[in-house]
Amino acid sequence: MFPAAETYGIELEPDDADVERLLAVTPADASPASELTFSRNVFLPLTTACRYTCTYCTYYDVPGEAALMSPEDVRETLRLGADAGCTEALFTFGDEPDERYTAVHDQLAEWGYEDMLDYLRDCCEMAMEEGLLAHSNPGDLSEEQFERLAPINASMGVMLETTADVKAHSGGRRKTPGQRLNTLRAAGRVGVPFTTGLLIGIGETWRDRAESLLAIRELHERYDHVQEVIVQNVVPNERSDFERPSLETMRRVVAMARVALPEEVSVQVPPNLSPTRDLLDCGVDDLGGVSPVTDDYVNPDYAWPALDELRDIADGADVPLYERLPVYERYLPERHRRPGFDGVETDRSWLSDRVARAMDADDVHGERYRGVARRDGPLAVGSAD
Repeated sequence: MFPAAETYGIELEPDDADVERLLAVTPADASPASELTFSRNVFLPLTTACRYTCTYCTYYDVPGEAALMSPEDVRETLRLGADAGCTEALFTFGDEPDERYTAVHDQLAEWGYEDMLDYLRDCCEMAMEEGLLAHSNPGDLSEEQFERLAPINASMGVMLETTADVKAHSGGRRKTPGQRLNTLRAAGRVGVPFTTGLLIGIGETWRDRAESLLAIRELHERYDHVQEVIVQNVVPNERSDFERPSLETMRRVVAMARVALPEEVSVQVPPNLSPTRDLLDCGVDDLGGVSPVTDDYVNPDYAWPALDELRDIADGADVPLYERLPVYERYLPERHRRPGFDGVETDRSWLSDRVARAMDADDVHGERYRGVARRDGPLAVGSAD
């Protein structure tokens, strides 16, 4: 049983034989992807307040110093993203601030909001008004909270990081694997196309990595909701003394992810943090969200690559590069898929009415969404001439 799993009623117990098989995987057991994808996004860090104090994280600020984006700044940033041809508004913030962040709570109340999730709802609505689809990473959520947010998000996510009890999560307000797994399960029960991932190098063992991947796989097999799994290496920063994992470590973990996960689940590495070119033959098929207009506020010392650099990465691997929406094609209604695409067949509707209307709209934004879905958007990234 994973730490704190019992608290949340999480019944996940990876089979020892499956773990041993995964631990035996090498890069030679994974095949290169036939194509690479990425999402063109605009990054909006709504607040730097967080109830957790993970020792590798430079994103959060202590009470009294935490920033909060104003509605005016949110809208201006969204317009910049839409003007740059982005389709994704990536809303990220630390897990819902606790009572210590009095200034944050007071400001939200002054703006007329009960809490950060209430504010996030309005920001996601604002994104669609400006021509972007919301993808929110608001931390741990319950099913009820997913029900509040799902109608105005095309997809959502949270990093599992690890199913191990690691010192990096230590402290009185620590993350627990049980709580993270409960969030993944809640997203599946509500029916939210979901992104999760592993953070490599924070004190977990090889067995922990294998068990984390198998836990994700089992939850996906139950609910069919995991669209991609990020394999992200920890990076040195002003708060962290963790060493960046070696290339050999990353190659092995990426290969384990590709072998462990069903074919329909993408394996992603962040190109601004990882030695991407040296990982492609291990099964990577997605390069994540890349912004032409905003920084990576979670890893501010590591700039996004330019879109031409992504094309060079794909050309170096001799595979095509395609832009995608924040929600993967298999979760789109059939009318928005490419002809002949073999997507998920289910009675479940993965897009809310609000998001579906935005996709169907007879305006420039709807046309852009549909163009990206068809892979012939107005700013499609083709091969170099």
